[in-house]
Amino acid sequence: MPESPFYAKAMRGTSRLVGHWLMIGQADSDRLAMILADTARVAKLGEPEDTPDGATLQAWSGDSQPPLWAARAATFLLMQMPSRPAPRDELEACAWAYCWLRNRRFESYDEARAALPEHLLDSLDEALNEAWADSQSQRLI
Repeated sequence: MPESPFYAKAMRGTSRLVGHWLMIGQADSDRLAMILADTARVAKLGEPEDTPDGATLQAWSGDSQPPLWAARAATFLLMQMPSRPAPRDELEACAWAYCWLRNRRFESYDEARAALPEHLLDSLDEALNEAWADSQSQRLI
C-alpha cells in the first residue's frame, strides 16, 4: 500500500513542530530539550532513552527528523501555552494534527475536533480531517 500524502506531510512537519517549540520556548535550548524529554516521560508520550541536549534539539528542528516522542511532547506543550501558538504552515499543521490524534484517544472525528483548543479550530481543521481519515485507514498505529 503506498504511503499516504498526509502521512508524508505530517512526518516532514515534525521538525517544524519541534522548531516551533524551540523558537517560542522561554529557556535556552538545553533546558527546552530537557523539558521536552521530561514531558514525554511524565505525560506518557514516549520513552526517550536519553535526554537530548540543545544541539540535538537544534538538529531536530532543521534537517534531522525528530523522534515521534519529541513531536508529541512539543504538540502537548505548544497547545497549552498561554500565547496560543498555531501551526505556521501546512506541513506543521499536519504534524500537529497527527500528534493530537496520537496523544489522546477519540471515538470520532467530531470528538477529536471538539477537544481541540478553540484557537486551533480553524488552523487545524483541514489537517485534522486528513489525520482522522489516515487514522481510520490504520496508518496511525
